[in-house]
Amino acid sequence: MLIKKKIEMDNTKGVNSINGVLSFQGVILNVHCFVSDGVLIDTGGKRLLKHFAPFLLEQDYDQVWITHHHEDHTGGAAFIENTIKVPIYIHKKSLDAASNKPDYPLYRQLFWGRRKSFHANPFSDTMPSRNSMWEIIETPGHTKDHLAFLNRQTGQLFTGDLYVTPKTKVIMQSESIPTIIKSLEKVIAYQFDDVFCQHSGYVEDGRRMLAAKKEYLEEIQHKILTLHKSGFTIKEIQKQLFPQKYAITKFSSGDWDSIHIINSVIFDQN
Repeated sequence: MLIKKKIEMDNTKGVNSINGVLSFQGVILNVHCFVSDGVLIDTGGKRLLKHFAPFLLEQDYDQVWITHHHEDHTGGAAFIENTIKVPIYIHKKSLDAASNKPDYPLYRQLFWGRRKSFHANPFSDTMPSRNSMWEIIETPGHTKDHLAFLNRQTGQLFTGDLYVTPKTKVIMQSESIPTIIKSLEKVIAYQFDDVFCQHSGYVEDGRRMLAAKKEYLEEIQHKILTLHKSGFTIKEIQKQLFPQKYAITKFSSGDWDSIHIINSVIFDQN
């Protein structure tokens, strides 16, 4: 399985970052790690570790915060635990999952690698860094344990996988669009200036872009419910609202698909 890799590093608004891009058979995915005020936010995927290791070793941080348990965000955690030996924090719901052998689909193991187990600590509602106090914000929808981190002093918001793109076309079967809308509404109520997304990197005009995503999802939700009440089947709704096919749907054997957007909206009403 030949997976192509591309690595980029950056510093924006005082935040250091590394971005790893993987591509295979038309599927292109990436993930960022950020370092801000002595905090490393997420650790990348195991398949990227060889390329991320110099960054993880050279950066100046004394704690690691994980936005959620997915393997593209936790793949370097065991390496950090065994080398740098700084505390790692994750949502309390994922403490056991982190310390046990991971269980996720084969296509994800092949693409991102098989992450090793690691030990983590639970977050408090607020967390200190070297010079700031942060809000730890529950933002479920993508996963049940998903978190966003807001630096009160700098007005910088780190959103994990809450944003990714302003116009979502496919989601994982386990995701919930109505829950994501609520999480977007929740974070928009906070005061912040800069947005850093684990897949989009630094997001220009971040507050407006988060609001735009919320409005888009609300519009899609309304269209789905309107069509459903008019008697359209789920497949007919998919054909009308999401006619394009994406490589990741085939690669994931349907785990990523636009039909899950429709199902999550309809099932939320039941």
